[in-house]
Amino acid sequence: MAKITAADVNKLRKATGAGMMDCKKALVEADGDFDKAIEILRKKGQKVAAKRADRDSSEGAVIAKVNDANTKGVIVSLNCETDFVAKNEDFVKMAHDLAELALTTSSKEELMASDYNGMTVEEKLTEQTGVIGEKIEIGDYRTLEAPFVGSYIHAGNKIAVLTGLSKQVDGAETVAKDVAMQAAAMNPVALNEDGVDRKTIDQEIDIAKDQLRQEGKPENMLDNIVKGKIKRFYKDNTLVNQDFIKDSKQSVSQYVKTLGNDVEIVAFERSALA
Repeated sequence: MAKITAADVNKLRKATGAGMMDCKKALVEADGDFDKAIEILRKKGQKVAAKRADRDSSEGAVIAKVNDANTKGVIVSLNCETDFVAKNEDFVKMAHDLAELALTTSSKEELMASDYNGMTVEEKLTEQTGVIGEKIEIGDYRTLEAPFVGSYIHAGNKIAVLTGLSKQVDGAETVAKDVAMQAAAMNPVALNEDGVDRKTIDQEIDIAKDQLRQEGKPENMLDNIVKGKIKRFYKDNTLVNQDFIKDSKQSVSQYVKTLGNDVEIVAFERSALA
């Protein structure tokens, strides 16, 4: 039987992230064979992953990254089961690593098949499920491309936002981040009026009419009053029309135009843990 040293155990721990005792057991079972020990730990991860497949992974870390040219951004949510794991330094680092890797991909499927330190991302998540003992998975995956892309991650990694501007100009980074912070705090349903789906508007109209009827308003006045309420809905719930949180005297759209009259928000992506 091969002699298992503390250095061997530590090397395996660094390579896999598994606990010291699990690493020692794997090396003993593999009779000191390092690659075989890694395979044993991976198989353990697969077994744990299968057992926890139906568990709720509503905690985690949502990370936004932007490329060096500020023309593409990604949001990746690495999900787990408990807040304790979500705050773990190694877990958060892996979330950042995966988001960085996602900048080179165009879909969640492509990310899952990408190489991550000698194994695919999918294999790594399975391995970490075994190491941590919780369901670990990629929850959300979003991309945004624009002439200028900015980002913001809310404290605690619970919300991440990307914002796209129509031009790359001086001051764009600050403005894009401010707009991303706005979207994080105010959770708009759409960029502008055109982005609100018809079903949502119909629901708002029905709710408004029911409230007006309960207030005793005449039926022939409802449509005109509802128009005002829908206008207010757009102001409160679409990003460009919201009051800017740092200066409520101007809208978000007006704030963006401080960069120039031809600068506007072209898109945004917001992801948050439930």
